[in-house]
Amino acid sequence: MGLLLAFGPGAEEATPGPAAIREWPVPWAGSRPRDPFVAPDGRVWFCGQAGNYLAVFDPGTGQFRRIELESGTHPHNLVVDEAGLVWYAGNRNARIGRLDPASGEIVTFPMPDPQVRDPHTLALDGRGGLWFTAQGGNRVGRLDMVSGDIVLVEVPTPNARPYGIKLDGQGRPWVALFGTNKLAWIDPRTLALTEVTLPREQARVRRLEIAANGEVWYLDFAGGLIGRYRPAAGSFDEWPIPTSGRAQPYGSGMDQRGRLWLVDVGSRPVRLLGFDTAEERFLPAVTIPSEGGAVRHMYYHAGSDSLWFGTDANTLGQARLAP
Repeated sequence: MGLLLAFGPGAEEATPGPAAIREWPVPWAGSRPRDPFVAPDGRVWFCGQAGNYLAVFDPGTGQFRRIELESGTHPHNLVVDEAGLVWYAGNRNARIGRLDPASGEIVTFPMPDPQVRDPHTLALDGRGGLWFTAQGGNRVGRLDMVSGDIVLVEVPTPNARPYGIKLDGQGRPWVALFGTNKLAWIDPRTLALTEVTLPREQARVRRLEIAANGEVWYLDFAGGLIGRYRPAAGSFDEWPIPTSGRAQPYGSGMDQRGRLWLVDVGSRPVRLLGFDTAEERFLPAVTIPSEGGAVRHMYYHAGSDSLWFGTDANTLGQARLAP
């Protein structure tokens, strides 16, 4: 497969590689487009974290449309449910919002605890629940998407900074505790939270992915490596990310073949790397054409076999993956 590096019009062919990256400039300068999610209709929704908006992008036409949010929202993350409703995290106004794209109606759900000011990352459980982290509030929450009720689970480690969150095949949320060297998982029935301590005290994990076999793959931002935790055995394996400098893995995704993908924001230029979890080897790195800056989150869309991401270069990107 040829590697296509495209930034706006005039794409150029490059050397073969594991992904083909294209980026589109977002029309609102300096707005920090974040955390795209592909809706059932194929359009791509994303947050304007600094611009205080939600937006939708049509890959077929290249058109963007912006939806203004309540002043002070600063949305940090969003997801789209099966009905096409857009749920977003109001990171600075202590609420989760729901947008109905058909009517334009926005409904908000305030946090029930004043200490929880910063909903951060969201995850749908497919069972009517929307899980989320609150980094500064040191909580993990679940919103009932029908009733709007919110329950909060306190992380026992102080200043644990719950960050990335993903669901496993049993419906259990797993959370990266960025302020310490731990992961955590929650029993969705009892809401009991269990912490898992990583082998190195210096580890600081921002993102994680759950494989189909239940293995937990994590990205150590401080240590510049990826790791695998096998819950059944309680065992760990870790691999340093190949680089000439200091690797800092941030945004992540896992494709339908079980390959782990990450963006190394410590390198210059910023790189997309894959890791074959079956063969336990890294794939060749691919440069993000705009050089990206921070890419804090990625979304894997199985239908197009691609990763979507936003960048600090004010672009929206898509990486189509090679077989």
